[in-house]
Amino acid sequence: MGPVAFSETFERIWTMAISREEVRHVARLARLELSEDELARFGGQLDAILEAVGKVGELDLSGVEPTAHPLDLVNVWSDDEPRGSLSVAEVLANAPDSEDTFFRVPPA
Repeated sequence: MGPVAFSETFERIWTMAISREEVRHVARLARLELSEDELARFGGQLDAILEAVGKVGELDLSGVEPTAHPLDLVNVWSDDEPRGSLSVAEVLANAPDSEDTFFRVPPA
């Protein structure tokens, strides 16, 4: 989606309050069952979120570089170094039940 289409989409969202049916649809997507009181409360909260996001659209961000994080982060992981793996006995030491070299689990 290009910048114009993106802008037009969010312009539509910013100028409209979220409907009860849209809240119900989002809840259904999240597999949530909401009461009528929750639909009203969450509708108001979603309106506030959309309004806050809409304020970003009012800013002149033409000179701002895209970023995934506000801070310059560097990889803090250590280098991979080969080492031995755990023995079967160590792996199964805390298993509630095992048989030979396998975890034993109850049938589903």
